[in-house]
Amino acid sequence: MPIKIYRPTSAGRRGMSVSTFEEITSSKPERSLTVALNKRSGRNHQGRITVRHRGGGHKRRYRLIDFKRDKWGVAAQVSSIEYDPNRSARIALLTYSDGEKRYIIAPLGIKVGDSLMSGPDAEIRAGNSLPIRNIPLGTQVHNIELYPGRGAQIARSAGVSAQLVAKEGTSAQLRLPSGEVRYIQMDCMATIGQVSNSEHANMTLGKAGRRRWMGFRPSVRGLAMDPSSHPHGGGEGRSPIGMAGPKTPWGKPALGKRTRQNKRTDKQDYKSNRSSNFRIICMSPERGTEHGRRARLPNKVEQGQFEQASEPR
Repeated sequence: MPIKIYRPTSAGRRGMSVSTFEEITSSKPERSLTVALNKRSGRNHQGRITVRHRGGGHKRRYRLIDFKRDKWGVAAQVSSIEYDPNRSARIALLTYSDGEKRYIIAPLGIKVGDSLMSGPDAEIRAGNSLPIRNIPLGTQVHNIELYPGRGAQIARSAGVSAQLVAKEGTSAQLRLPSGEVRYIQMDCMATIGQVSNSEHANMTLGKAGRRRWMGFRPSVRGLAMDPSSHPHGGGEGRSPIGMAGPKTPWGKPALGKRTRQNKRTDKQDYKSNRSSNFRIICMSPERGTEHGRRARLPNKVEQGQFEQASEPR
């Protein structure tokens, strides 16, 4: 999947690059697996803008993707590799031995004619989908479920993959593309390999119009607005924002403010779970007393300065 770089025949062409689409084998989608996709331009059902900078763009049809891979034990053959305007990855059309057709996220390296399968007895190779309990440690996976049967929600964009690093009890630890290590249930499905189109991140749009074709509208800096439109607005000439830290258009801190509300899933984060199970015992040289505080685990466990807490604090 090389990238084609244009020569600067115009200002818009300067620096522009596109995919060569060498892996694409079909220019038209499977009609039975597409549905109409209406534009919302960032509006909700009340007609109010809830996501700014959305609107316009080229007309699309949505491709129905099989994220569940629940057709276990039935062999499928890759019929074509296609472009999908709704995502950065390529998609592959599978034709099962019983005649059914489904789209999947195309893994890196698969070709037309390859045979794929899903289920606990599937072979460990790119494109096959298995429960995590049947995947060996160290394997690169993508298309990962968060809850069994719900369908893949993690590692679906171009070029990404997660690594299976450990298994304990009913959960497995996966290192996600962000570097976070997260607990995932063993019964969740994951697909072997890396997502296709790994060169996607290296492409340069080159001009504003190409961004508009993708359905994005311009973004105006708050500093360029008037004070009634943005906290950073107003002032004579190029003036600073005039406050301790940058703010959103609604007056909230733009950097550093924690917005996470779902405490229920904190236990699925390996780092937060691990730090809560240990207590540091520090000896104060002045008073000779000990006091406990939570911290990350350095390599001092074997020196006897740490003890494992009987229950999370």
